[in-house]
Amino acid sequence: ILNRVVRVKGISINVVTFIIPAVTVLLLLGLNYFITNTKTGMAMRALSKDYETASLMGIDINRIISITFFMGSLLAAVGGIMWGARYPQLMPLMGMMPGLKSFIAAVVGGIGNITGAVIGGFILGLGEIMLVALLPRLTGYRDAFAFVVLIIILLVKPSGLMGDKVTEKV
Repeated sequence: ILNRVVRVKGISINVVTFIIPAVTVLLLLGLNYFITNTKTGMAMRALSKDYETASLMGIDINRIISITFFMGSLLAAVGGIMWGARYPQLMPLMGMMPGLKSFIAAVVGGIGNITGAVIGGFILGLGEIMLVALLPRLTGYRDAFAFVVLIIILLVKPSGLMGDKVTEKV
């Protein structure tokens, strides 16, 4: 199913090109719902803010941490499956650049903001595609583009596009 090719007005497009953004949006909506509207999600947010206070409030910290790791692993597995569907090959360092770009997407969107991280990823992806489409001579620099965006964001808005400004009280 994922390897099918669809023709639209003479252009061949792989089905996985449509499936990946759809799955991403569905997972984002599901994760946002879980984090904001469930008791476990509220416990996760409380635990991320203040470990000791969450413990004093009766939250089973070990259970919440286990659930968080399970969910993170599940999301990573889905991401790996989507990556494998898009790029069906195997190389020793094939996860290096996607890992770095994921981190950059999280920083661009705002650390701690799930929606921001996804939007940061879409910004990076669209920016790279536009760079290659508009300036084909710079195709070799498409990975460097992500780092340029990271530097610009850190200089202009260190908390990311959707991140909260953090002020430390003394």
